[in-house]
Amino acid sequence: LRGALKRHALGASARLGSGVGDISAALRIGRSRGNRNLSSVVAVRDDDDDDDGTAAAATAAVVAQVRAAVNGAVKKRGPSFAATSNKERQKEKSSPSPCSSVKDEEIKKNYLNQIHSDDEEHVSPTHLKYTGGQSMPLTSTLKIVEPGEDAPRGIWPVYRILDEDGCFRCPSNDGYIDPEMPAITPITASSSAEEMIPRSNDDDDEKHNLSRLRSILSSKHPLHSSEVQDSTLLQPSSSPYADTGTNNTLLRAQRQMIRLRQMDNIMQNAQRQGRISFYMTCRGEEAIHIGSAAALRPQDIILAQYREHGLLMWRGFTLEQFTNQCFSNDLDLGRGRQMPIHYGSRALNYHTISSPLGTQIPQATGVAYKMKLDAAAAAANGDSNHDPGIAICYFGDGCASTTDFHAGLNFAATLKAPAIFFCRNNGYAISTSVEDQYAGDGIVCRAIGYGMAGLRVDGNDIFAVNAAVREAREYCLTHNAPILIEAMTYRQGHHSTSDDSSRYRCPKEVHSHSTSTDPVKRLNAFLERNEWMSADGTAKIRDEERMAVLQAMEAAERRPPPKMETLFTDVYELMPQHLQRQERQLHDHLAKYPDNY
Repeated sequence: LRGALKRHALGASARLGSGVGDISAALRIGRSRGNRNLSSVVAVRDDDDDDDGTAAAATAAVVAQVRAAVNGAVKKRGPSFAATSNKERQKEKSSPSPCSSVKDEEIKKNYLNQIHSDDEEHVSPTHLKYTGGQSMPLTSTLKIVEPGEDAPRGIWPVYRILDEDGCFRCPSNDGYIDPEMPAITPITASSSAEEMIPRSNDDDDEKHNLSRLRSILSSKHPLHSSEVQDSTLLQPSSSPYADTGTNNTLLRAQRQMIRLRQMDNIMQNAQRQGRISFYMTCRGEEAIHIGSAAALRPQDIILAQYREHGLLMWRGFTLEQFTNQCFSNDLDLGRGRQMPIHYGSRALNYHTISSPLGTQIPQATGVAYKMKLDAAAAAANGDSNHDPGIAICYFGDGCASTTDFHAGLNFAATLKAPAIFFCRNNGYAISTSVEDQYAGDGIVCRAIGYGMAGLRVDGNDIFAVNAAVREAREYCLTHNAPILIEAMTYRQGHHSTSDDSSRYRCPKEVHSHSTSTDPVKRLNAFLERNEWMSADGTAKIRDEERMAVLQAMEAAERRPPPKMETLFTDVYELMPQHLQRQERQLHDHLAKYPDNY
């Protein structure tokens, strides 16, 4: 139906001239309102000059064509679809279109301005193109589907704020309109938007003032203003970040995404040179790391898979700590007992990575349930200082095919554990594409079967990921219940240094995604559009981070391995007799063959 509306409107514009060009806009407004009453759509045109009646006649002709197309589509879809359409029409008759009910001419113009993007050249896509030729409708509305609610009709929509070109998306182009969501309330864009938020000295300079940026974005995009105000990426930290020396959260997010990519490039090359044994990159998934990390609180416990080192970086894990772990030297927190990239930090509430697939999922359920019991005990004891947290578990689409996935989510739902299960759907489980993994609508649709809430988000949009995790965290704490998030993204690199992805996917596919959907390029484009960063400034950051990684790697490579005594520590508080015996045997062996070690 949407396609029919658009085709006939655009066709009429071409045939009848610019006077009818606004028909396309009118139909888009009607579509954004869930409005399928064509007479109401025509009412949007009543503010145009029409001295000779030509435009009115042209409009009526187009509407007649569109009505015929709609009727044809209803006949093809069958009586059940026709019944639904009739119900929607009756509902619309009882609640008139906001455009037709607005009397004041100035309010009408402001309403149309806020529906459309401030950038006339920008047209928001209606659908997200995913690997395997899949197409998923986009939505500008963040809506958590809770247990007991109806699942979205058709394919689950993908929540997005920032389009690929760095512009905030235009809600009138959403490919999915929730029929249960309230109508968009006309809001007049403020001419003095900076008065909406008090000015504060939250940044290094006036150009990079987050309060000012929030005001500007709220003024340009009134329909996104609520998210602009709530986004933790657009809020300054209470004190300067240790790695940047400023409290500007947005610029730190950009720098850390660039740092992640530089670290991945250099460490992967180090493995190719034989300097470390193994490595895995997260190229193309950086927005998931930084966007979600910025939405969490320090007491929230992270259980990751093996491609989420950006969350650890955001919490303060340094380049030196990353490289020390990869080189298994004496400063490695794991004392050289793990493969590279199997990071962990008790101080940062980040569980050590485990190689077996999916083991972290049921563990996350247990962690979340313990946190729920702690919160209940604190409340019973009147402890007002207790700040409750959640567990968040990351995994890939392939991991969702394991038995641990089923057991973990089923336990979490029945125990009402406050946990976020975050699936990075990057298109491939090593070499198995999503087409060969499942026949259903991705991963998020399984939430309904487990009796838990669900949400799908654009994993390459740092603002949308941040909003999704922030709202999901609030849901977990408010309802004492879990939620499943599916982030649609794309793995640009090989699965690991042991993999050659060119054997199972076309290089053109990789190039296409790295060109059009790359999360780092998207955030850079946003900053450039808002005159916060230039291409030269981004290049300078890239060079700085590359040098910082190289320096950290070279320092880690020069350090000695862990001391031999650490082989027997950290498992038991007091070393048992059998380990004491093994330690003596090792020393005797080394003493007997000193030239061999």
